Amino acid sequence: MGDLVTGEAVVLDLRVAQLASRAVAFAFDVAVQFGLLLLVFLISPVDLDGALRTALALALTVAVMIGYPTAVETLTRGRSLGKLVMGLRVVRDDGGAIRFRQALVRALGGFVVDFWVLGLGGAIALFVSLFSPQGKRVGDYLAGTVVIHTRAPKQEVALTEMPPEMAQWASGLDLSQLPEELVLAARQYLTRYPELSETAKWDLGARLADDVGAAIRSPRVEYAHPRAYLAAVLAERRRRAS
Repeated sequence: MGDLVTGEAVVLDLRVAQLASRAVAFAFDVAVQFGLLLLVFLISPVDLDGALRTALALALTVAVMIGYPTAVETLTRGRSLGKLVMGLRVVRDDGGAIRFRQALVRALGGFVVDFWVLGLGGAIALFVSLFSPQGKRVGDYLAGTVVIHTRAPKQEVALTEMPPEMAQWASGLDLSQLPEELVLAARQYLTRYPELSETAKWDLGARLADDVGAAIRSPRVEYAHPRAYLAAVLAERRRRAS
């Protein structure tokens, strides 16, 4: 587990991804990148002089090694193909979704420092991650990000029970646009609920419920407690997934 602090100064113990799962995800992404490099070199023009060919090769390499991870992690809000396979996601240090800036800094840090230009094929990333409590590499430190697991432990899932009075309402929800980071935050809120202060139980819960309500286009009614609202949404999501 790793402690992440939300904007409301509430600590969420999200499951920080460890070296082994990150290494497998990285290997998968590298295979995809080298496949893309091979493809673009095969379809690129061959009747070029030496200098132009070198410049084109450099441009294509940068586009694939930096542009690909930046674009994918921006569009998927932190999930490359390798991370999707391993159930991982990149989030900000406060648990929020990353944006273009964080994705670009991570990609630049990975290309220049962690892996390729100065990274000795990943030796620097490995060394830094081993001494980081949250398994961060240099790119994560520069971008202010951390890689977490998105698959909840069984004991956490068991806590999300459907409030009987909200079952019928929840069955009609459109959950297709519910972001994964909101699911994670809501799950952690419900898990840590008994430990929160009375103020945090309502204030943090209301903020999360409002964000979830906006995403699923079904806002929480004023008299409904945030805990029941979030539990109903997560329980319905789990029911459909199973």
